[in-house]
Amino acid sequence: MIRPSGRAADQLRQVSLTRHYTRHAEGSVLVEFGDTKVICTASVEAGVPRFLRGTGQGWITAEYGMLPRSTGERMQREASRGKQGGRTLEIQRLIGRALRAAVDLKSLGENTVYIDCDVIQADGGTRTASITGACVALVDALRVMQQRGLIKKVPPVRMIAAISVGIYQGVPVLDLDYPEDSTAETDLNVVMTDTGGFIEVQGTAEAAPFTPEELNAMLDLARKGIEELFALQQAALED
Repeated sequence: MIRPSGRAADQLRQVSLTRHYTRHAEGSVLVEFGDTKVICTASVEAGVPRFLRGTGQGWITAEYGMLPRSTGERMQREASRGKQGGRTLEIQRLIGRALRAAVDLKSLGENTVYIDCDVIQADGGTRTASITGACVALVDALRVMQQRGLIKKVPPVRMIAAISVGIYQGVPVLDLDYPEDSTAETDLNVVMTDTGGFIEVQGTAEAAPFTPEELNAMLDLARKGIEELFALQQAALED
């Protein structure tokens, strides 16, 4: 089996994380997984949703969107249709769940961090790239919160990263690009913490059902890839 990109089965695409990519947000990162490019921003606002008022606890929530020409053909903006699609809602809820696992929300005070992930170019794996980049943007936003006196100190952060794996032409592979994602027999998205815990595993057999052995092989690949992503996140935050 030869992958369309020529990569080895266990090889990530070229990944980069560019911090402070935009001027105004408390945290901003351009994350690139090969030709997939996502701008992730973290914005801090005083106040929390009604169900948290008076609890002293903060909140992290996310929004996700794709620019009209982020794909091969122009797509209509969801705002012009008057509602978000099911895929968009599912992905932004996933991003929010993942990032809420990064910190103890009580450490934020009654402040909300809004995570916005805007896909400017898509080539597979936009949700996993969004989570990986957004976690770095969140760390920068927490640092700004401390500088502004909104929190006394930056709380401990469990780094969060995500990657796709799948069965392509009968072989488990890591980090699917669009040519693989669109024809894979199985597609799996894995979200993990840097302590080795799973936050979410989303898997679908597009063709034949996958076996327990194939599932274990994919999870092993995911763990390997995510460990590499943690190292890249750490290097970016130290830069």
